[in-house]
Amino acid sequence: MTDAVTVTDLAVDRGTRRVLHGLSFSVPAGQVTGLLGPSGSGKTTLMRAVVGVQRTAGGAVAVLGRPAGCPSLRARVGYVTQAPSVYADLTVRENVRHFGALHGMGARESDAALADVGLLDAAGRLVRDLSGGQQGRVSLACALVAAPDLLVLDEPTVGLDPVLRAELWARFHALAAAGTTLLVSSHVMDEAARCDRLLLLREGRLLTDSTPARLRAESGTDDLEEAFLRLIRSSEEADANEQGHGHRSEGRARSGAPHGSEQVSRA
Repeated sequence: MTDAVTVTDLAVDRGTRRVLHGLSFSVPAGQVTGLLGPSGSGKTTLMRAVVGVQRTAGGAVAVLGRPAGCPSLRARVGYVTQAPSVYADLTVRENVRHFGALHGMGARESDAALADVGLLDAAGRLVRDLSGGQQGRVSLACALVAAPDLLVLDEPTVGLDPVLRAELWARFHALAAAGTTLLVSSHVMDEAARCDRLLLLREGRLLTDSTPARLRAESGTDDLEEAFLRLIRSSEEADANEQGHGHRSEGRARSGAPHGSEQVSRA
């Protein structure tokens, strides 16, 4: 299997507003794919669709060869949300061992997951006594302990110091090298360079499906943030030109003049 996730013409509505507009892309197996875009671009909605908990208006999502949300995928997909999804009245170690036990993992695997996120020293503390960033790392450890084939991480490095962020990204790449597929969202553009592949969302539309190297080459800049900005500007200019062409065609239709008649009369 070359692709862990395949999304085809995915559309999602929220009330009367469409928030994802016919997205199509694939996520290669055994790589770190970054899902980037400003807040409100649809990243979390897309991730929810990948793990099978988002109602969709059209299209299809296949995960590890099965429809997203299929019961057989529950033990193979790990999902870490932006808000910590752990038990506040249990200790850090109790949380990780609880989720590990659900997947047949023991104390050794639980402690290894805690070490991966830098929380061994806090293993005996109650989760409610931790900072927000630490609670997010507990959630990540609870996902890592199950050794899933696909990890879907919604902004996992928010609120972390630079050293810990670098350590987590090193861990992500180690997991990918061992065969795990990671889909990681972020609105911090400097994290784009840490990804093998990039998906850039804006207002529910996919602007690019590329690699850091190819994006740099196509945009003519080594600065990935600037590359994204150029891509956004180009997309906005294309939309403006398309709208302008539509208005001109509409005006000709109302006047009854055939297309090109203005040029003919001036000639």
